[in-house]
Amino acid sequence: MKRRKLSLGVNIDHVATLRQARRGKVPSPALAAVEAVKGGADQITLHLREDRRHIQDGDLPEVKQKGRVPVNLEMALDPGILSIALRYRPEKVCIVPEKRRELTTEGGLDAVAHAARLKVFIPKLRAQKIAVSLFIDPLEPQIRMAAKLGANAIEIHTGTYAEVSGARRRREIKRIAQAARLAHALGLAVHAGHGLDYENVGPIARIPEIEELNIGYSIVARAMFTGMRQAVREMKNAMRRA
Repeated sequence: MKRRKLSLGVNIDHVATLRQARRGKVPSPALAAVEAVKGGADQITLHLREDRRHIQDGDLPEVKQKGRVPVNLEMALDPGILSIALRYRPEKVCIVPEKRRELTTEGGLDAVAHAARLKVFIPKLRAQKIAVSLFIDPLEPQIRMAAKLGANAIEIHTGTYAEVSGARRRREIKRIAQAARLAHALGLAVHAGHGLDYENVGPIARIPEIEELNIGYSIVARAMFTGMRQAVREMKNAMRRA
């Protein structure tokens, strides 16, 4: 298939992680979003977790106001977070699994097991013209359920790919590519993210059905030394080279 335009969503969660270390006002996630957009970010992604460990309730409206690009809100199947999403209406919502003690998201959402709750959440979001994606592992039953539930997109969890190497990584790339083809055939937009960095983004960026990557930690880490604009430019260049 012809390659679609590949966009980059910059996740600013860990700018907020640094701010929350002192429970202060700096660094500002909203200003980080502005800088990311100046560096070439196509959207801003942020995860409002139930435990509020990094992004806080007030960050979403401020980023939405200042970022000037679409906002992608990552959220668990939590009624309180749903009410915030419906109030502020980010352009996109990505429904993710969430465990209180995890350092970061550890795997994809089980859309099959949570189908009953997703049947409630997805229509409410879409009724407010919020595009909905499900963050899932590259597994056929999960992809088919996402389509059945009326999601606009899936975001393929690339964490396993990022953690392995050699033959295991090649197998994981093949599995992700197959998942992307199936999702595209079912009419779903295909996104990917988790664990992607400047060294491993290439093979994922080359999969033609994938049209959006959401990357955060590696960009924020590099931004400490180069600044956010340059860190985002370097990631966009890595994607283009692929």
